[in-house]
Amino acid sequence: MYSLAFSILFVSVLVLTLAVRFWLASRQIRHVLAHRAAVPAEFAEKIPLAAHQKAADYTVAKTKFGLLSLLINSAVLIGFTLLGGLQWLALHLNEWMGSGSPMLYQIGLIAAFAVISGLIDLPFDYYRQFVLEQRFGFNTMARKLFFTDMLKGVGLGAAIGLPLIWVVLTLMAKSGDLWWLYAWFVWSGFQLLMMVLFPTVIAPLFNKFTPLADEALKSRIEGLMQRVGFASKGLFVMDGSKRSAHGNAYFSGFGANKRIVFFDTLLSRLAPQEIEAVLAHELGHFKLKHIVKRIAMMFAVSLGFLALLGYLKTQPWFYGGLGIDPVALALTGQPTDALALLLFMLVLPVFTFLLGPLTSLSSRKHEFEADAFAATHTQADDLVSALVKMYEDNASTLTPDPLHSAFYDSHPPASVRIRHLKGASA
Repeated sequence: MYSLAFSILFVSVLVLTLAVRFWLASRQIRHVLAHRAAVPAEFAEKIPLAAHQKAADYTVAKTKFGLLSLLINSAVLIGFTLLGGLQWLALHLNEWMGSGSPMLYQIGLIAAFAVISGLIDLPFDYYRQFVLEQRFGFNTMARKLFFTDMLKGVGLGAAIGLPLIWVVLTLMAKSGDLWWLYAWFVWSGFQLLMMVLFPTVIAPLFNKFTPLADEALKSRIEGLMQRVGFASKGLFVMDGSKRSAHGNAYFSGFGANKRIVFFDTLLSRLAPQEIEAVLAHELGHFKLKHIVKRIAMMFAVSLGFLALLGYLKTQPWFYGGLGIDPVALALTGQPTDALALLLFMLVLPVFTFLLGPLTSLSSRKHEFEADAFAATHTQADDLVSALVKMYEDNASTLTPDPLHSAFYDSHPPASVRIRHLKGASA
């Protein structure tokens, strides 16, 4: 009875989510196309009509492709859950592996699921890179690099992920009802460790980082860092152009391991004062403790979700409502902890989708604050000029649907953001 009720709830929320996402996407497409014919007045002197129309076409193409991906992913989700795909995989893996190590069986189940999911995603990733991005002139990646990246990602995922999975499954099996609390400590420590290792160990596996060679720009940036009180272990240029024409800048690391990274595509397009303004915005996130707040929120949310999983993994209706027959699995003699993890990971995005606007709202608030910080420590007009160039170079639409933007976008619309900056410089 409870299993059927949960199945109905799951399907109902999934249908609601799909309806909302298709409605928002249709609004976005109609709104962008309706404003395609003319550049918004506030940008008319800075962005040519051809670039504006390219951004509109790129936005529409991405949105349509996103809808196709959404349909396929939803079908895969139903296949793994209500149609019994995950149970089929668990039972056949048990037949193939026999009654050996329960831990090896569970890790094998998660690995098999990851491989199948990766193979399903592969054609979409390939199309996105070599058709969609290629059509609009953004792809600079060779096919060899695409598959090399994929193999590196698989190897890195196995090297990092499998030991973590082993620890979590061990805690689930042996540490009693509070396993989720111990797992949260492990997960939090793992996230902090990744922040430390990413700049110097993980990122260099995929990109080349060279010290910033432009001494005048370096001196300018170091002066900015001194003014705002930011200590960095170095300024680096990343060869982002070997994969994409998109540009960006960011800082990574944690504690004393922080470093500032510029895409080479960004440096080739922006003037020194514009680069300084963009960096001031990024430093604003750090100085205003946005990063710390996001980490704290991530830890708090993960604690809540793990506590929820701690309850759900003991409930037969959770498995039965998602296409798993507890009796059939009990006959195998294998533990169900890995299944609980997989089911929870599969359905969580469905039940949390409608909370997305809250995350977007918080992120946009932080963006406004970081812009204000940059306007205080550099010239607001320089940041405006840089943003306009970045909107044009990245084919970011200047006319998003307001509701679509409020629901999804982590950054304010271009016109709103620039209006705020011009107000700050007035």
